[in-house]
Amino acid sequence: MDNNQTKALFGSWVQAIGTTISAVGNTPSKVISDELLSDLDLWGNVLQATGNGLVADSEASPSLDRLGNKVQSIGNLSNVIGSLVTASEEAVIKLNINGELIQGVGGALSLNDALDEGLTMNTFYDIYGNLLQIIGNAMQAIAGVNELRGAGENELPGIDNELVNTIGSWVQAIGAILTALGVSRETRF
Repeated sequence: MDNNQTKALFGSWVQAIGTTISAVGNTPSKVISDELLSDLDLWGNVLQATGNGLVADSEASPSLDRLGNKVQSIGNLSNVIGSLVTASEEAVIKLNINGELIQGVGGALSLNDALDEGLTMNTFYDIYGNLLQIIGNAMQAIAGVNELRGAGENELPGIDNELVNTIGSWVQAIGAILTALGVSRETRF
């Protein structure tokens, strides 16, 4: 296995672990304090950005997948900034919505690249992993937009923002794990 394959393998698992940690941080808990949940979300996004950056750097030539991973990393950094800035709640929500949407665009770029490769068992993981990540990002963005609208006339009725955000986080985590499994299959030791 060459250095780029090792970097892709390591980066994809760092991203998957980060996405899972972020999902835990986005899951309401009676046992874990809100401060710790917030910290888990922050560090999960840091790991996701790092993992996506490593995967992008592992690609020797320009590709949609390389661009997609860079864009996803930028989206994660928007979420990190949202966790770190001292700003109004509205500004933080907007940063997180933008982060989720940017990640979704990055996932769509990577998905497009995977679709061009044709359907094999290895690309199955990549295609469905990216698709689930896009769906999860979209769900989190929808929850954020609805939260931004606030209770009342502007809010979409019947949506539990916290539940939609939590489910979206876990859908994204499952997608990241599938993608990492696909990279693992491609780079067997």
